[in-house]
Amino acid sequence: MTAETTFTRAVESPLVRGGLTLVAGVLIGNIVGFGRVALTAYFLGTHSRADALAVAMGPTDTINSMLINSIVFAFVPLLAAAGSAERIALFLKLSRGFAWVSSALCAAVVLSAPWLMHALAPGLDAGHFATAVAILRILSLSTIAAGLAAVHCALLYTGRRFLPTAFYQAALNAFTIIGALSLWKLLGVYAFAIGYTAGAWAQLAIVWFAARSGLKTGDAPRCEIRWREILAKPAFFVVYAAGLGLNMIFTRAYATDAGPGMAAALDYCMRGVGVPLAILVNPISNSLLPEIARLRSLLRLREAFRLIDRTVVLAAMAAIAGCAIGLVFRTPAITLLFQRGKFTAESTRMVSAVFLTLGPALIGWSLIEITSRSLFGLRRPWPPVLAAFLPVLFNVAFTLRLHSTDPRLIGLGASLGLLLGFAALFLMLHSNRGRWLEQG
Repeated sequence: MTAETTFTRAVESPLVRGGLTLVAGVLIGNIVGFGRVALTAYFLGTHSRADALAVAMGPTDTINSMLINSIVFAFVPLLAAAGSAERIALFLKLSRGFAWVSSALCAAVVLSAPWLMHALAPGLDAGHFATAVAILRILSLSTIAAGLAAVHCALLYTGRRFLPTAFYQAALNAFTIIGALSLWKLLGVYAFAIGYTAGAWAQLAIVWFAARSGLKTGDAPRCEIRWREILAKPAFFVVYAAGLGLNMIFTRAYATDAGPGMAAALDYCMRGVGVPLAILVNPISNSLLPEIARLRSLLRLREAFRLIDRTVVLAAMAAIAGCAIGLVFRTPAITLLFQRGKFTAESTRMVSAVFLTLGPALIGWSLIEITSRSLFGLRRPWPPVLAAFLPVLFNVAFTLRLHSTDPRLIGLGASLGLLLGFAALFLMLHSNRGRWLEQG
């Protein structure tokens, strides 16, 4: 087989095309995301107002991502296995159900925002506590849009239509920038929250139109799957995502006790971790999941495991290289990207120090995510769920034992915990492989 033939086959593969589309969307979204973070740095720097935005927006991002990933990875295989008419019926039922679920989640956050903020930011400056509560309430409205958008994304993934879903982060970041620039003088820090929420609803409009355009819903049969089964379906995904998300939520909460600006510094570092993480995880896992589900349905488990192994090895090499580059060039990169306006040279030193130990989180985090999502595709949810809670358990024990406010040590527990979680997941995957092959 010639190299040209191999290349042609790769380009024609839906898996490859889907991955490339998602890579493009992630790249554009994160380029715009750098603009959003740079604008935040310019207006807020590493002061207490930046902390108020960080402690509200960070958990909201976690909740929305948890909701989206749980719905997508729970229902893509189910939708893919259904016939055309049954798929439409299931999609409509999911849309109605998760509209109520996401609305209830939004209402719960709005009502409990003051108590949540005490837990999420115990060391936040008292003068900015009310601001953080108000921001959290504004941002919670984006959760309704995220839940509805996730159902539509699941249907689009089933048909391997990746383009409308690829620009979720781009919409969030672009609207956040527009909101901040247009409303800053009038609303101050609240302008970021309003722009973010508007971006979530704009992305919902995009995937709503793409998924429902030409969809014949009038003749759809009644969906026979009961609500209890539907709501139970993403339970493993929700628990897994919550366990993984708590790792950074705890780190951010602890950072508020380390002094003013530390939570904001952690959030700026998360951009340096989040960009390569998104580039590695989202395109690979979102395009890999339908292929893993297909191989499982055909009982070709050996091929599925080989595909997982190759993907993890390539992801590990990319993550280690990206981490090394980030650590070596962190200070000049932070200076170039952020040091202007309210973001001073002192802010650069603080963020650079935090990134020293938070940066390696990229390795364990990306490998846990890719391996876990593959196992969910194989309907082996217990190993990922167990592995997801190891990082936060280790992080809490290690960080409280160390009890340091040194910026260079703030992210150490989170990074080591993620590496420990992946090591445990890797061992579970390989020790159980023979038994799973026999059962398959």
